[in-house]
Amino acid sequence: MAGSSHGHTPAAWTGVTIAFIGFCVAGAFMVMAQPLGFWAGMVIVLLGGVVGMVMRSMGLGMPKKNNGGALVMSHSAPVVTREPVAAEG
Repeated sequence: MAGSSHGHTPAAWTGVTIAFIGFCVAGAFMVMAQPLGFWAGMVIVLLGGVVGMVMRSMGLGMPKKNNGGALVMSHSAPVVTREPVAAEG
């Protein structure tokens, strides 16, 4: 997918960063045999997913596609599409 911006949004970066921190916390406490700390890390992982979804719903994620496949962005100019050009022969 050349030119794709999948995942390169503030919502994605923030959610993944928080989840990564949660995995690190859970991993450290798992090595130290501390179940409570492990589960606290797993809560942080889930928090990363929630934060990412909230930010996406606030408009900081990928724009949604409509049925025609064109991107819909409420704060930009209308999307202009072209009809495919047939090869001349």
